[in-house]
Amino acid sequence: MVREATLSDTRFEVSTLEIDRPGPSYAVDTVRSVREELPGAELFLIIGADQFRDFRAWRDPEEILRHVRLAVMDREGESARAMTHTISGGHEIVFVPVRRFDVSSTFVRAAIRHGQDLGVWVLPGVAAIIERERLYSAP
Repeated sequence: MVREATLSDTRFEVSTLEIDRPGPSYAVDTVRSVREELPGAELFLIIGADQFRDFRAWRDPEEILRHVRLAVMDREGESARAMTHTISGGHEIVFVPVRRFDVSSTFVRAAIRHGQDLGVWVLPGVAAIIERERLYSAP
């Protein structure tokens, strides 16, 4: 679905790095691997404000910040700008202004249950995959 969602925008490249990795996958492992593949690139880890609030509880957050800059989006009514105190050590956090469009698997499941058009919640190609594979449907 990620590949379908980013297909029309050449700025994105879908990686299967985390899917291909055996065992548990942690963000710190992923950013290390990407840094090794792209040693000179400016890397950003995009997270929502809900994850930003708990970032210090992630596995090895300081190591993550050595490899990437955080780009934080508002999510679920939480403003990331109000949480800047959670990151210290001089790490620059990028707050990206976006038009909020809250969608969740809960909304998608409800739309399916009520026979609504999934195009309200997801891109048409993603909706086609969800419908074809019967994702988010009760067994």
